[in-house]
Amino acid sequence: MRDLDSPSDLTANRWPWAVCAALALAAPALLAFNVPPSATFLNQAAALVGWGGFLLVLSAALPRARRSPGAGFVSLIAALLALATAALAAPVWAHLPWSIGLAGTGMILAAALAAWIGAALQTSGSGRAALRAFCIGLVVAGVASSAIGIVQVFAPGLADGDWVAKTYIVGRAVGNLRQPNHLSSLLVWATIAAVWLADAGVLRRWLGAALALLFIFVIVLTASRTGTVSVVLLLVWGALDKRLARPTRILLCLAPIAYGVFWFGTSAWADYSHHVFGGEARFSTKGDISSSRWGIWSNTLALIAMHPWAGVGFGEFNFAWTLTPFPGRPVAFFDHSHNIVLQFAAELGLPLATLVLALLGFALFRAWRMAQDSARRAALVMVLMILLHSLLEYPLWYAYFLLPAAFAFGLCLGGPGDADDRVNSTVPAEPRRAWAPLTAALLLMLGGVAAVIDFHRAVVIFAPAEDAAPLAQRIRDGQRSVLFAHQADYAAATTAAQPADALAAFERAPHNLLDARLMIAWAKALAASGDVDRARYVAQRLQEFHNDQAAEFFEPCDAPPKAGRVPPFQCTAPTRAFGYEDFRQPAAGR
Repeated sequence: MRDLDSPSDLTANRWPWAVCAALALAAPALLAFNVPPSATFLNQAAALVGWGGFLLVLSAALPRARRSPGAGFVSLIAALLALATAALAAPVWAHLPWSIGLAGTGMILAAALAAWIGAALQTSGSGRAALRAFCIGLVVAGVASSAIGIVQVFAPGLADGDWVAKTYIVGRAVGNLRQPNHLSSLLVWATIAAVWLADAGVLRRWLGAALALLFIFVIVLTASRTGTVSVVLLLVWGALDKRLARPTRILLCLAPIAYGVFWFGTSAWADYSHHVFGGEARFSTKGDISSSRWGIWSNTLALIAMHPWAGVGFGEFNFAWTLTPFPGRPVAFFDHSHNIVLQFAAELGLPLATLVLALLGFALFRAWRMAQDSARRAALVMVLMILLHSLLEYPLWYAYFLLPAAFAFGLCLGGPGDADDRVNSTVPAEPRRAWAPLTAALLLMLGGVAAVIDFHRAVVIFAPAEDAAPLAQRIRDGQRSVLFAHQADYAAATTAAQPADALAAFERAPHNLLDARLMIAWAKALAASGDVDRARYVAQRLQEFHNDQAAEFFEPCDAPPKAGRVPPFQCTAPTRAFGYEDFRQPAAGR
């Protein structure tokens, strides 16, 4: 049976919530401007600041509740705290740079805060109002991102790079997040939001349907395979959720058909007008349809088998994978396994990964048990969609997906839901204000601002102003950064006239992302310092990538050997065996 908002709930003055939600969700998705060394940092910082403000406004309406948290919520928070502890411990035992460890810890704690406030709102009786504001924000972000995606495909000349990002894949929409899978997941969320808002009577039904069709059309323009699978999830939701109105269920069940119609219509337009539709090549049988995922998953399983108990350390996947021999490895420099289960197992080890996944699985089970109304079920579908995406990519490593997902999960788990929870649901909340979430939300917002200020230390290294200080001085200043010192070390390592002079920079720089330029500089620095065997090992690993940037580095190896002349170090194998552990540096003190 369909459950509508009560008259008092519909007339409640929650527009400030909706405005703040729109800012928190739309600003990160619409920010096209970016600066090196990170193409996504400003989007993520916008999410941190925006969500800090949104959670601050929500917290102001929270009373101090005396009800004990439910088992599902406790399980979710326990999983997040276990991950935060692993991130904080990694600099100590795995020599992960503190700048990376602190950033990871802060992101996970921010997610815990979003889940906490979402659950508290549900418990206090404001869950539907909070979801309504959240969904309005998603619809705003979805409409604006759809307009950007349409421009990128049908009028790419209008994309100036400052307000509308230029697509780097001809014929595909990437949004201002500059990633087609990210745009598709945002639009699937927006579709869920529009459908629920129409079903709850917040939007007119025709408007909700029109918005859903718009979002599905732009999902087609992304040509995202993850988006295709997620559209099928909409059908499953419509088929199973009997609390939705019949027209709503019909709309959801027809979503894959609408997707197919838009797909063939866009293909026909592209053929007729001689334009490019990226989806035609994306779903062809030519090439690797998995985009190297089979290869990276195979390598990750091998890495897990090598380090089953303690893993390679939180945030150390790229470092360990790159420095482990995989002759048939994918040639891209992967910094993630593209599967959240494999990622946890590889970095945390099987015991801790099993614990974290079991806690998350139990929280998900409880969310399903407690989803007895359409609002909770809509939030649950959002969580399921991003978890599905996480089995193929790593969206939860971005603040603009992690925080909304955690908030939706919290909305699923707060308050009474099943018989086990109703025992405690009659305890009234105290009228006193809850200061802890208010303070934490304020700290999140200020932390996002502080991160932007800190990021400037790295920006001036890679994109200096005309009156900037000399490079060496900018690097030294960047190396004092709290969150981006490893970026300054990268610059020091790759710009030194004599690589051996910057050997200390390799304590932190390789732990962020080992690419061809950094590996060449590292190998040269090791060789120049007399550590020739380790230099040869790094060169061997680089050679497995068959990277064009390394062609000149290995060019001497193709020349005929000359009598009495020792070949360059990169042309010979090391005389002893190494593992990635032999290249860890004690970065904790830097």
